[in-house]
Amino acid sequence: MIEQWDRKRAIISALNSGGFVSGEVLAKQAGISRAAIGKHISALEEYGVEIYSVKGKGYKLVSSISLIDENQLKSALHHRCFYFDEISSTNAFLLQNVNELNSGDICVAEYQSAGRGRRGRTWISPYGCHLYCSMYWSLSQGMAQAAGLSLVVACSLVRALESFNIEGLGVKWPNDIYLHEKKLAGVLIEMNGQADSHCHLVIGIGINVAMSQAQGLKIDQPWSDLSLQNSNLNKTDLMVALQKQLHEDLIEFESRGMRAFLSRWKGIDIFSGQQVKLLMGENKVLGICRGIDETGAIILETNNGLEAFVGGEISLRSAK
Repeated sequence: MIEQWDRKRAIISALNSGGFVSGEVLAKQAGISRAAIGKHISALEEYGVEIYSVKGKGYKLVSSISLIDENQLKSALHHRCFYFDEISSTNAFLLQNVNELNSGDICVAEYQSAGRGRRGRTWISPYGCHLYCSMYWSLSQGMAQAAGLSLVVACSLVRALESFNIEGLGVKWPNDIYLHEKKLAGVLIEMNGQADSHCHLVIGIGINVAMSQAQGLKIDQPWSDLSLQNSNLNKTDLMVALQKQLHEDLIEFESRGMRAFLSRWKGIDIFSGQQVKLLMGENKVLGICRGIDETGAIILETNNGLEAFVGGEISLRSAK
């Protein structure tokens, strides 16, 4: 499997030059047959890599692909890093290995065959196009200590992205990252343990880096990606910045709780002061968004006054 991906990465590297490259040249560079090159190209297309194929000219990437530099990533971090070209889910991998991990360890992949979003949704994960990662954290006081954590992760994501001069970022409660009012990134937090004692925490993050139109058609909501502002963004640098920011903020969260992040949240809340509706199953609550409290609950000004709402199935929509 590793050898097969080494060859696929070599093909992508050759095609990243921007022009057409013939199958014969690719075969010579890889030391394999022309037919084998064709099979690798077909396999890459099945993984979501878009490649032009023109008879007499060869192959060309529809758009360049930035892959993680594994050695650079591991040398830049003080925590363990597990890197895969292909995996079912970075969250699932860490959850399966919690007893061998330390807080701050991460798993990064170029492709997820079973990437997941909140509420059981599928997270579209074409090879090499986006950033898919998960981070492990140990909570000594159990799941109860995690109240508001997803909002802290959202704050971390925004700060890390802003360090790359990405503008127009905002967050839709509790943790969806938006770029110019279209979804850019999502967070999936999963826990394993007790409510009032030690528990394992895995924070999964997916960031759209360079979405193709074909892949975008598979998504059922407006989306955005980082290529709109930074077409040359280095995913390795972004991953390093994100891990370090998350690590710093999670230490702060353990020490001071959600109150340490209230002002940061206020500055990125895209619905602050707006009329919104909360959908909770069959129930709907209308009100004006008045921020969050120290548990991470959203506060709405309703006909009953200020009310706080929290729960895994709550959906926030603009009332417009």
